[in-house]
Amino acid sequence: MDIFIRNTAYTGPVRAVILDWAGTAVDFGCMGPVAVFIEVFARRGVAVTVPEARAPMGLMKKDHIRAVCRMPSVAARWREAFGRDPDESDVEVMYAETEPLMVEMISRHAEPVPGLMEAVAAFRDMGLRIGSTTGYTRPMMEALMPLARERGYAPDFMACPTDAPAGRPYPYMCWLNAVALKVYPLEAVVKIGDTVSDIHEGLNAGMWTVGLTEQGNEMGFPEADLAAMDPVRFLERLETAENRLVNAGTHFLARRIGDCPALVEEIGSRLALGDRP
Repeated sequence: MDIFIRNTAYTGPVRAVILDWAGTAVDFGCMGPVAVFIEVFARRGVAVTVPEARAPMGLMKKDHIRAVCRMPSVAARWREAFGRDPDESDVEVMYAETEPLMVEMISRHAEPVPGLMEAVAAFRDMGLRIGSTTGYTRPMMEALMPLARERGYAPDFMACPTDAPAGRPYPYMCWLNAVALKVYPLEAVVKIGDTVSDIHEGLNAGMWTVGLTEQGNEMGFPEADLAAMDPVRFLERLETAENRLVNAGTHFLARRIGDCPALVEEIGSRLALGDRP
């Protein structure tokens, strides 16, 4: 690899992509985690809606539970049930239940999303390394990765929140990927994900970002449901997903992972002109 000294703009190629897992690489609508979060709150008699369960998606799972507990609507229901706000001890108990439930749910949602393998092949043809980050913990990923590998998907590296000082939106997992994959500078890396926290993670790491809209958490439907959806409702939901990711600061939007190789080529063209994320 050519040595880059930061005294001029980097004009070299894209060197790596870093993909999220659930919603981006597997589990098309990011369905598995939502069901688990709803279940752990329901066990306490506290109803959590699908939009509430989805809103913090991409965070480390304990942080996700904390974020749901902080929602005024959820906190109000908790006070109604218990006469007080949820506290850290509640988070710890719910997280202890979340871990085994999530491992069980992951095994049912390990299928690569349509277009992933073609996108991976295109990235390989470009000479890119393929990294990955996730909101899942190491035990969760130890359940998921072999199943994904059996189905043909095996990135070069994976970092999870329990490998780093903190999970998303902090950049540490992306930086661990950069070190492991030996890619530099950071503007030569593209972070691809389907959640607001994915975008924040990539931006904080100094990387280009691509937000997925039609697949993944922001749209939040299995592929078959999208195909059957009323076109007007589909476009309304798509616009909402786009707006959330744009407001998060993403550099690019893509409907599906299969659209990303062309965007990576565009980023390469921009780098050649001296552009930076």
